[in-house]
Amino acid sequence: MRLEPVSSDEPRVVLRALRGAVLGAGPAVALGAPAGLPRDVPPGTAVVLTTSGSTGVPKSVALSRAALTSSALATARRIGEGQWLLPLAGGYIAGVQVMVRALVAGRDPAILAGRFTADAFVHAASGMRSFEGGARVPTFTSLVPAQLLTLVDAAERDPRAAAALAGFEAILVGGQRLPDALRDRALALGARVVRTYGSTETSGGCVYDGVPLDGVRAADVGGELRIAGPTLADGYLGDPERTAAAFVTDPSGVRWYRTGDAGVFSGGVVTVTGRIDNVIVSGGVNVSLDRVEHAVREVPGLSAAVVVGALHPRWGATPVVVVEGAAPDGALAAARDAAERAIGKPARPDRVVTVAAMPRLASGKPDRRALTDMLAA
Repeated sequence: MRLEPVSSDEPRVVLRALRGAVLGAGPAVALGAPAGLPRDVPPGTAVVLTTSGSTGVPKSVALSRAALTSSALATARRIGEGQWLLPLAGGYIAGVQVMVRALVAGRDPAILAGRFTADAFVHAASGMRSFEGGARVPTFTSLVPAQLLTLVDAAERDPRAAAALAGFEAILVGGQRLPDALRDRALALGARVVRTYGSTETSGGCVYDGVPLDGVRAADVGGELRIAGPTLADGYLGDPERTAAAFVTDPSGVRWYRTGDAGVFSGGVVTVTGRIDNVIVSGGVNVSLDRVEHAVREVPGLSAAVVVGALHPRWGATPVVVVEGAAPDGALAAARDAAERAIGKPARPDRVVTVAAMPRLASGKPDRRALTDMLAA
Protein backbone atom coordinates (compact mmCIF):
# COMPACT_ATOMS: atom_id res chain seq x y z
CA MET A 1 0.00 0.00 0.00
CA ARG A 2 1.24 3.49 -0.84
CA LEU A 3 2.07 5.91 1.98
CA GLU A 4 1.17 9.54 1.28
CA PRO A 5 2.69 12.33 3.43
CA VAL A 6 0.07 14.84 4.60
CA SER A 7 0.67 18.14 6.38
CA SER A 8 -0.92 18.20 9.82
CA ASP A 9 -1.09 22.00 9.87
CA GLU A 10 -4.63 22.04 8.43
CA PRO A 11 -7.07 19.66 10.18
CA ARG A 12 -9.49 19.63 7.24
CA VAL A 13 -6.74 18.32 4.95
CA VAL A 14 -5.97 15.58 7.47
CA LEU A 15 -9.69 14.75 7.71
CA ARG A 16 -10.00 14.29 3.95
CA ALA A 17 -6.95 12.02 3.89
CA LEU A 18 -8.21 9.98 6.85
CA ARG A 19 -11.56 9.47 5.16
CA GLY A 20 -9.84 7.58 2.36
CA ALA A 21 -7.40 5.75 4.64
CA VAL A 22 -9.96 4.61 7.25
CA LEU A 23 -13.20 4.28 5.29
CA GLY A 24 -11.82 3.72 1.78
CA ALA A 25 -8.98 1.95 0.01
CA GLY A 26 -6.22 4.40 0.90
CA PRO A 27 -3.57 5.57 0.44
CA ALA A 28 -2.21 5.37 3.98
CA VAL A 29 -1.59 8.74 5.63
CA ALA A 30 1.84 9.79 6.93
CA LEU A 31 1.66 12.55 9.54
CA GLY A 32 4.84 14.31 10.64
CA ALA A 33 6.76 12.10 8.22
CA PRO A 34 10.56 12.50 8.39
CA ALA A 35 12.81 12.21 5.34
CA GLY A 36 13.59 8.66 4.34
CA LEU A 37 10.34 7.09 5.50
CA PRO A 38 9.39 4.09 3.28
CA ARG A 39 6.78 4.93 0.63
CA ASP A 40 5.18 1.48 0.78
CA VAL A 41 3.54 0.02 3.89
CA PRO A 42 1.82 -3.31 4.66
CA PRO A 43 -1.80 -3.73 3.51
CA GLY A 44 -4.30 -2.51 6.07
CA THR A 45 -2.11 0.33 7.32
CA ALA A 46 -4.14 3.53 7.70
CA VAL A 47 -1.85 6.00 9.45
CA VAL A 48 1.86 6.33 10.17
CA LEU A 49 2.27 8.96 12.85
CA THR A 50 5.77 10.18 13.64
CA THR A 51 6.14 11.52 17.12
CA SER A 52 8.96 12.13 19.56
CA GLY A 53 6.69 12.12 22.60
CA SER A 54 8.57 13.48 25.61
CA THR A 55 11.86 11.77 24.78
CA GLY A 56 12.92 13.77 21.74
CA VAL A 57 13.67 10.58 19.78
CA PRO A 58 11.47 10.35 16.64
CA LYS A 59 9.46 7.18 16.12
CA SER A 60 7.05 6.42 13.28
CA VAL A 61 4.13 4.44 14.64
CA ALA A 62 2.20 2.34 12.10
CA LEU A 63 -1.52 2.09 12.91
CA SER A 64 -3.86 -0.19 11.03
CA ARG A 65 -7.40 0.61 9.96
CA ALA A 66 -8.58 -2.16 12.29
CA ALA A 67 -6.77 -0.74 15.32
CA LEU A 68 -8.11 2.79 14.82
CA THR A 69 -11.69 1.69 14.22
CA SER A 70 -11.57 -0.77 17.14
CA SER A 71 -10.62 2.12 19.40
CA ALA A 72 -13.34 4.37 17.99
CA LEU A 73 -16.04 1.72 18.39
CA ALA A 74 -14.93 0.87 21.93
CA THR A 75 -15.10 4.56 22.84
CA ALA A 76 -18.64 4.78 21.47
CA ARG A 77 -19.67 1.77 23.54
CA ARG A 78 -18.21 3.37 26.67
CA ILE A 79 -19.42 6.99 26.42
CA GLY A 80 -21.99 7.01 23.61
CA GLU A 81 -22.25 8.30 20.04
CA GLY A 82 -22.84 11.78 18.71
CA GLN A 83 -21.02 14.74 17.19
CA TRP A 84 -17.39 15.51 17.95
CA LEU A 85 -15.55 18.83 18.29
CA LEU A 86 -11.86 18.81 17.32
CA PRO A 87 -9.79 21.40 19.23
CA LEU A 88 -6.52 19.44 18.92
CA ALA A 89 -3.71 19.31 16.39
CA GLY A 90 -4.32 16.98 13.45
CA GLY A 91 -0.88 15.42 13.74
CA TYR A 92 -1.45 14.17 17.28
CA ILE A 93 -3.07 10.80 18.00
CA ALA A 94 -5.82 12.33 20.12
CA GLY A 95 -6.73 14.64 17.24
CA VAL A 96 -6.60 11.77 14.76
CA GLN A 97 -8.90 9.72 16.94
CA VAL A 98 -11.47 12.52 17.22
CA MET A 99 -11.62 12.48 13.42
CA VAL A 100 -11.77 8.68 13.22
CA ARG A 101 -14.60 8.52 15.80
CA ALA A 102 -16.55 11.08 13.82
CA LEU A 103 -15.97 9.28 10.52
CA VAL A 104 -16.95 5.89 11.95
CA ALA A 105 -20.16 7.49 13.30
CA GLY A 106 -20.91 8.95 9.86
CA ARG A 107 -20.51 12.59 10.94
CA ASP A 108 -17.80 15.10 10.12
CA PRO A 109 -16.35 16.67 13.28
CA ALA A 110 -16.73 20.34 14.08
CA ILE A 111 -13.25 21.89 13.89
CA LEU A 112 -11.81 24.66 16.06
CA ALA A 113 -9.31 26.24 13.68
CA GLY A 114 -6.52 28.59 14.69
CA ARG A 115 -5.26 29.36 18.17
CA PHE A 116 -7.08 27.71 21.05
CA THR A 117 -8.88 30.24 23.26
CA ALA A 118 -11.92 30.06 25.50
CA ASP A 119 -13.86 32.35 23.14
CA ALA A 120 -12.99 30.18 20.12
CA PHE A 121 -14.09 27.06 21.99
CA VAL A 122 -17.39 28.65 23.04
CA HIS A 123 -18.06 29.77 19.46
CA ALA A 124 -17.30 26.30 18.05
CA ALA A 125 -19.40 24.55 20.70
CA SER A 126 -22.37 26.84 20.11
CA GLY A 127 -22.46 25.85 16.44
CA MET A 128 -22.82 22.14 17.18
CA ARG A 129 -26.48 22.07 18.16
CA SER A 130 -28.28 19.58 15.94
CA PHE A 131 -31.30 17.30 16.27
CA GLU A 132 -32.33 13.90 14.96
CA GLY A 133 -35.87 12.60 15.38
CA GLY A 134 -36.64 15.54 17.62
CA ALA A 135 -33.85 14.69 20.06
CA ARG A 136 -30.65 16.68 20.49
CA VAL A 137 -27.52 14.92 19.21
CA PRO A 138 -25.03 14.46 22.09
CA THR A 139 -21.73 16.26 21.71
CA PHE A 140 -18.23 15.16 22.70
CA THR A 141 -14.75 16.64 22.64
CA SER A 142 -11.18 15.80 23.64
CA LEU A 143 -8.75 18.15 25.40
CA VAL A 144 -5.32 18.22 27.00
CA PRO A 145 -5.18 19.48 30.61
CA ALA A 146 -3.75 22.88 29.60
CA GLN A 147 -6.80 23.49 27.39
CA LEU A 148 -9.17 22.39 30.14
CA LEU A 149 -7.46 24.81 32.54
CA THR A 150 -7.98 27.66 30.07
CA LEU A 151 -11.68 26.81 29.82
CA VAL A 152 -12.21 26.34 33.56
CA ASP A 153 -10.50 29.67 34.32
CA ALA A 154 -12.83 31.35 31.82
CA ALA A 155 -15.94 29.44 32.91
CA GLU A 156 -15.54 30.54 36.52
CA ARG A 157 -15.95 34.15 35.28
CA ASP A 158 -18.11 33.77 32.17
CA PRO A 159 -21.47 31.94 32.15
CA ARG A 160 -21.16 31.36 28.39
CA ALA A 161 -17.97 29.36 28.85
CA ALA A 162 -19.52 27.45 31.75
CA ALA A 163 -22.53 26.55 29.61
CA ALA A 164 -20.25 25.39 26.77
CA LEU A 165 -18.33 23.10 29.11
CA ALA A 166 -21.46 21.67 30.69
CA GLY A 167 -23.08 21.11 27.30
CA PHE A 168 -20.85 18.18 26.31
CA GLU A 169 -21.96 14.65 27.07
CA ALA A 170 -18.32 13.78 27.82
CA ILE A 171 -14.99 15.60 27.64
CA LEU A 172 -12.04 13.26 27.24
CA VAL A 173 -8.89 14.64 28.87
CA GLY A 174 -5.52 13.00 28.28
CA GLY A 175 -2.01 13.47 27.01
CA GLN A 176 -0.66 13.99 30.52
CA ARG A 177 -1.84 13.62 34.11
CA LEU A 178 -4.98 15.61 34.95
CA PRO A 179 -4.57 17.25 38.39
CA ASP A 180 -7.32 16.31 40.86
CA ALA A 181 -7.85 19.98 41.76
CA LEU A 182 -8.47 20.93 38.12
CA ARG A 183 -10.81 17.97 37.61
CA ASP A 184 -12.80 19.00 40.71
CA ARG A 185 -13.11 22.57 39.44
CA ALA A 186 -14.38 21.29 36.09
CA LEU A 187 -16.88 18.94 37.72
CA ALA A 188 -18.18 21.80 39.89
CA LEU A 189 -19.00 23.66 36.68
CA GLY A 190 -21.04 20.71 35.40
CA ALA A 191 -18.42 19.37 32.99
CA ARG A 192 -18.48 15.60 32.51
CA VAL A 193 -14.74 14.93 32.44
CA VAL A 194 -13.32 11.50 31.57
CA ARG A 195 -9.64 10.90 32.31
CA THR A 196 -7.99 8.91 29.53
CA TYR A 197 -4.74 6.99 29.39
CA GLY A 198 -2.99 5.71 26.30
CA SER A 199 -0.42 6.57 23.65
CA THR A 200 0.08 6.59 19.91
CA GLU A 201 1.05 2.91 20.18
CA THR A 202 -2.39 2.08 21.63
CA SER A 203 -4.35 4.19 19.09
CA GLY A 204 -4.76 6.88 21.73
CA GLY A 205 -6.69 6.63 24.96
CA CYS A 206 -7.54 3.02 25.76
CA VAL A 207 -8.20 3.32 29.51
CA TYR A 208 -11.03 5.61 30.67
CA ASP A 209 -11.14 6.70 34.32
CA GLY A 210 -8.82 3.81 35.11
CA VAL A 211 -10.90 1.12 33.39
CA PRO A 212 -9.68 -0.41 30.09
CA LEU A 213 -12.02 -0.15 27.11
CA ASP A 214 -13.80 -3.29 25.91
CA GLY A 215 -11.29 -5.70 24.40
CA VAL A 216 -8.30 -3.94 25.97
CA ARG A 217 -6.24 -5.78 28.57
CA ALA A 218 -3.82 -4.29 31.09
CA ALA A 219 -1.13 -5.80 33.30
CA ASP A 220 1.83 -4.68 35.38
CA VAL A 221 5.08 -6.57 35.00
CA GLY A 222 7.98 -5.59 37.23
CA GLY A 223 6.25 -2.30 37.96
CA GLU A 224 5.77 -1.45 34.26
CA LEU A 225 2.30 -1.18 32.75
CA ARG A 226 1.55 -3.24 29.65
CA ILE A 227 -1.40 -3.04 27.27
CA ALA A 228 -2.85 -5.69 24.94
CA GLY A 229 -5.83 -5.79 22.61
CA PRO A 230 -7.09 -4.85 19.14
CA THR A 231 -6.05 -1.19 19.40
CA LEU A 232 -2.30 -1.87 19.39
CA ALA A 233 -0.12 -0.45 16.65
CA ASP A 234 1.64 -2.77 14.23
CA GLY A 235 4.98 -1.35 15.36
CA TYR A 236 7.52 1.27 14.30
CA LEU A 237 7.86 1.59 10.55
CA GLY A 238 11.36 0.76 9.37
CA ASP A 239 12.61 0.02 12.89
CA PRO A 240 12.28 -3.71 13.69
CA GLU A 241 14.62 -3.55 16.69
CA ARG A 242 12.57 -0.88 18.47
CA THR A 243 9.38 -2.74 17.54
CA ALA A 244 10.71 -5.98 19.06
CA ALA A 245 11.69 -4.16 22.26
CA ALA A 246 8.35 -2.38 22.74
CA PHE A 247 5.91 -5.08 21.55
CA VAL A 248 6.40 -8.46 23.18
CA THR A 249 4.46 -11.72 22.98
CA ASP A 250 3.93 -13.79 26.12
CA PRO A 251 4.05 -17.63 26.24
CA SER A 252 0.28 -17.82 25.66
CA GLY A 253 0.61 -15.87 22.40
CA VAL A 254 -0.80 -12.54 23.64
CA ARG A 255 0.96 -9.49 22.18
CA TRP A 256 1.63 -6.69 24.69
CA TYR A 257 2.87 -3.13 24.40
CA ARG A 258 5.43 -2.13 27.04
CA THR A 259 4.33 1.41 27.91
CA GLY A 260 7.42 2.54 29.80
CA ASP A 261 5.03 3.85 32.46
CA ALA A 262 5.27 2.85 36.09
CA GLY A 263 2.02 1.73 37.67
CA VAL A 264 -0.22 -1.09 38.80
CA PHE A 265 -3.29 -2.90 37.52
CA SER A 266 -5.39 -4.14 40.43
CA GLY A 267 -9.08 -4.82 40.83
CA GLY A 268 -9.69 -4.01 37.18
CA VAL A 269 -8.28 -0.48 37.58
CA VAL A 270 -5.12 1.00 36.07
CA THR A 271 -3.12 3.38 38.26
CA VAL A 272 -0.25 5.26 36.62
CA THR A 273 2.47 6.67 38.86
CA GLY A 274 4.79 8.14 36.21
CA ARG A 275 7.40 7.36 33.60
CA ILE A 276 9.92 4.73 34.56
CA ASP A 277 12.71 6.84 33.06
CA ASN A 278 11.55 10.19 34.52
CA VAL A 279 13.56 9.70 37.71
CA ILE A 280 16.42 11.65 39.25
CA VAL A 281 18.77 10.65 42.06
CA SER A 282 18.73 13.32 44.78
CA GLY A 283 21.05 12.77 47.70
CA GLY A 284 21.31 9.09 46.79
CA VAL A 285 17.52 8.63 46.70
CA ASN A 286 15.52 7.87 43.54
CA VAL A 287 12.85 10.54 43.07
CA SER A 288 10.05 10.24 40.50
CA LEU A 289 9.55 13.66 38.93
CA ASP A 290 6.06 12.60 37.85
CA ARG A 291 5.06 11.97 41.46
CA VAL A 292 6.51 15.31 42.51
CA GLU A 293 4.60 17.06 39.73
CA HIS A 294 1.39 15.30 40.76
CA ALA A 295 1.80 16.56 44.33
CA VAL A 296 2.78 20.08 43.29
CA ARG A 297 -0.16 20.45 40.92
CA GLU A 298 -2.57 20.02 43.81
CA VAL A 299 -1.29 23.31 45.28
CA PRO A 300 -3.66 26.22 44.48
CA GLY A 301 -2.19 28.27 41.64
CA LEU A 302 0.18 25.52 40.52
CA SER A 303 -2.24 23.21 38.69
CA ALA A 304 -0.38 23.78 35.38
CA ALA A 305 3.14 23.64 36.83
CA VAL A 306 5.75 21.37 35.26
CA VAL A 307 8.45 19.65 37.31
CA VAL A 308 11.81 18.77 35.77
CA GLY A 309 15.19 17.81 37.19
CA ALA A 310 18.23 20.05 37.45
CA LEU A 311 21.79 19.52 38.62
CA HIS A 312 22.55 20.53 42.22
CA PRO A 313 26.05 21.00 43.70
CA ARG A 314 25.19 19.24 46.96
CA TRP A 315 22.43 16.74 46.19
CA GLY A 316 23.42 15.81 42.64
CA ALA A 317 20.00 16.67 41.26
CA THR A 318 16.79 18.21 42.57
CA PRO A 319 13.26 18.80 41.27
CA VAL A 320 12.51 22.28 39.91
CA VAL A 321 9.01 23.70 39.46
CA VAL A 322 8.43 25.66 36.25
CA VAL A 323 5.42 27.99 36.03
CA GLU A 324 4.10 29.98 33.09
CA GLY A 325 3.68 33.65 33.96
CA ALA A 326 3.80 34.61 37.63
CA ALA A 327 3.95 32.16 40.52
CA PRO A 328 1.57 32.71 43.46
CA ASP A 329 2.95 34.04 46.72
CA GLY A 330 4.50 31.30 48.83
CA ALA A 331 4.61 28.92 45.88
CA LEU A 332 7.97 27.36 46.74
CA ALA A 333 7.12 26.70 50.39
CA ALA A 334 3.74 25.21 49.45
CA ALA A 335 5.30 23.05 46.73
CA ARG A 336 8.01 21.78 49.08
CA ASP A 337 5.44 20.93 51.75
CA ALA A 338 3.21 19.12 49.26
CA ALA A 339 6.09 17.06 47.85
CA GLU A 340 7.42 16.16 51.30
CA ARG A 341 3.98 15.04 52.52
CA ALA A 342 3.40 12.91 49.44
CA ILE A 343 6.87 11.44 48.89
CA GLY A 344 9.48 12.57 51.41
CA LYS A 345 12.17 15.21 51.96
CA PRO A 346 14.35 14.27 48.93
CA ALA A 347 11.40 15.13 46.68
CA ARG A 348 11.19 18.76 47.79
CA PRO A 349 11.70 21.17 44.86
CA ASP A 350 14.79 23.34 44.99
CA ARG A 351 13.19 26.41 43.41
CA VAL A 352 10.36 27.81 41.32
CA VAL A 353 11.25 29.18 37.89
CA THR A 354 8.86 31.30 35.82
CA VAL A 355 8.76 31.44 32.02
CA ALA A 356 6.84 33.84 29.81
CA ALA A 357 5.43 30.96 27.77
CA MET A 358 5.67 27.24 28.49
CA PRO A 359 7.49 25.48 25.62
CA ARG A 360 5.25 22.82 24.17
CA LEU A 361 5.42 19.93 21.74
CA ALA A 362 3.10 19.78 18.74
CA SER A 363 0.77 17.60 20.83
CA GLY A 364 0.31 20.39 23.37
CA LYS A 365 2.31 18.61 26.05
CA PRO A 366 5.05 20.58 27.86
CA ASP A 367 8.44 20.21 26.20
CA ARG A 368 10.32 18.81 29.18
CA ARG A 369 13.54 18.40 27.25
CA ALA A 370 13.54 22.09 26.33
CA LEU A 371 12.91 23.03 29.98
CA THR A 372 15.68 20.74 31.19
CA ASP A 373 18.10 22.23 28.65
CA MET A 374 17.03 25.74 29.70
CA LEU A 375 17.78 25.02 33.36
CA ALA A 376 21.10 23.41 32.48
CA ALA A 377 22.12 26.51 30.54
